[in-house]
Amino acid sequence: MPAQNGSAFLLKIGDSGSPLTYETVAGLRTTQLSINGDPVVVTHKESGGWRDLLSGAGTRSVSVSAAGIFLGSQSESAIQSHALAGTIDDYELSFEDGARMRGRFVVQRLDYSGDFNGERNYTLQLESSGAVVTA
Repeated sequence: MPAQNGSAFLLKIGDSGSPLTYETVAGLRTTQLSINGDPVVVTHKESGGWRDLLSGAGTRSVSVSAAGIFLGSQSESAIQSHALAGTIDDYELSFEDGARMRGRFVVQRLDYSGDFNGERNYTLQLESSGAVVTA
């Protein structure tokens, strides 16, 4: 299998319409996805000193980090509004091979920075709320 292009790893935000459509968040330079699992330990005295985990139980979450150049797009403005209001919205991650992950996320952190005579940059952190599914 050939390596996939990182620039084709896109973060998209839902338009709240019906049917739901997604718009690419403009100006992203880097995107990172973390799938987290916190298993339930069911070790007992007859486990022989080995840890036992309960399959399918525990807390699962997805974290998304992204950084880019602020272009003032509609999707960037929507993210800023959600960050200020603490609201949860629909997001999609799409990959070069056509795979997609969709779910509802809250903007946990949104940072802006910039140097004199340089572009305005931003970084954001999203945390899942509810199930994240492959589409």
